[in-house]
Amino acid sequence: MTALLETRGITQRFSGLVANSNVSISVGRGEIVGLIGPNGAGKSTLFNLIAGVYTPSEGSIWFDGEDVTRLRPAARCQRGIGRTFQVVKSFESMSVIDNVIVGALVQNTVMREARRKAHEVLEFTGLGARAAVPASDLVPAEKRRLEVARALATEPKLLLLDEVLTGLTPTEAQTGVELVRRVRDTGITVLMVEHVMEIVMPLVDRAIVLDLGKVLVEGKPTEVVRDPKVITAYLGDRHAVGS
Repeated sequence: MTALLETRGITQRFSGLVANSNVSISVGRGEIVGLIGPNGAGKSTLFNLIAGVYTPSEGSIWFDGEDVTRLRPAARCQRGIGRTFQVVKSFESMSVIDNVIVGALVQNTVMREARRKAHEVLEFTGLGARAAVPASDLVPAEKRRLEVARALATEPKLLLLDEVLTGLTPTEAQTGVELVRRVRDTGITVLMVEHVMEIVMPLVDRAIVLDLGKVLVEGKPTEVVRDPKVITAYLGDRHAVGS
């Protein structure tokens, strides 16, 4: 499988704190990859490095065959890296469709085309009927989908999903899982951080476990949940027994 994303020996320091240490991962085209680990493992830092929020202290980031290590977030977005945020960042006073148009304008500079793309994405994410309402009127599960819709409107090749299933009811989470699968079915590669292990492990093709800023183990979900190092670091016995 051809790698769409590669991090090569990424280290990120904040003063004396090493948030990521020599992290080398790859994400193949068409994969759904889960990035998991305990609090403080370095997942959010790695996400922000891939998105361009930070420039790594050491190492490089390659996307679609190009070294993007020093590109800013907007430039990476234009090249096809879209993301959601752990804390929802909708424009509350704007309508749902205007929120998504903001994303669509990344690739469609003509407003008519951006609006068409926004409507298309809203229908895809199940928010078509909510297009005209203010974003502030959405319930939490809808706001999560709005985050996904705005990211999809940028026409990404790689979609970074930051805890989009967290805090949802089982029914809402299952709807979210189905949406992620449909996103992949359109040809978009997915890298996701998630803590709802019972839901995310059956969803992903591979899991990468971070601990203390380093890659602890990676592989198929059924293998990862049985790894003694992972059980010790994060998952706990109930995940290994139930897998």
